Amino acid sequence: MPEEPAVSAALRMRYPAPPAGLLLLRIQLRMLSAIAPQLAFKQAWRMFCTPRRLAMRAWEAPALLEACRCMVAYEEGLVAVYEWGPAAAPAVVLVHGWEHRASFWRAWVQPLLAAGYRVVAMDGPAHGASTGKRTTLTAFGGAVQAVVDTAGEVRAIVAHSFGAASVAGLPVRLSAGLPLPRLVLLSAPIGPRAVAGRVADFLHLSNDFVARFTQYLEQVTGRPADSFGAAVAGPGSGAKKVLVIHDEDDEIIPFSEGQQIAAAWPGAVLHGTRGLGHNRILRDAEVIQTAVAFIA
Repeated sequence: MPEEPAVSAALRMRYPAPPAGLLLLRIQLRMLSAIAPQLAFKQAWRMFCTPRRLAMRAWEAPALLEACRCMVAYEEGLVAVYEWGPAAAPAVVLVHGWEHRASFWRAWVQPLLAAGYRVVAMDGPAHGASTGKRTTLTAFGGAVQAVVDTAGEVRAIVAHSFGAASVAGLPVRLSAGLPLPRLVLLSAPIGPRAVAGRVADFLHLSNDFVARFTQYLEQVTGRPADSFGAAVAGPGSGAKKVLVIHDEDDEIIPFSEGQQIAAAWPGAVLHGTRGLGHNRILRDAEVIQTAVAFIA
């Protein structure tokens, strides 16, 4: 698995003129790193683990209006779960990315229901209506595992970005050792080291941040950071068939990472798109149709 893929030009162009708050934060972290590197790392780590709870948009409440709602307990709290469709139908579990919510899957619900599936979506830890202020890859993955364990028959998991990293990196498995029939990964990062490299680049931190990041992750989990990589841990999920969907113009996670995941995961299929970027891929009708057909 590659160590630190280069940050894409598109990502660097997201902030051609960085806002004042970001410039100040970079200066503060740079100064703190010079005099107290461990303290600087802790501050950056807290930021890394703290998603913003963005204001609800007008379309979100209607997107969840017809869902049955419940709270599912996991090791660190409660996650909000939304379900559509008949209880007897096999479930497709939808796992959102960083700072998203279950409502962001709104375009997927009706196509999946029409195909005969039950749809189960969740607000990840520290997201949406779920509890918590901070979360990590392992906590997020543990919450997904708890939802899968209570979802009954599961036909597929569809996960986006950070959600895809948690599902593949833990990895999330079906109970009783049953193989997961289908897994769809959208805009998935290759692994924690690459993500840490992008954070360091964005905040203008030195490579020391990446080294401390990987060391700390191993310290708190007992696993090497690279063992959480999608192509390393993912095959342990026991998924029978895997579809990797990634946009060539993804401004957050380079397309090359999707290529590498598909190439390293035995039997995985790569479906490339153009012009959708990191988030519009969730709303594209052709992408949804491709995924639903794959799940069948």
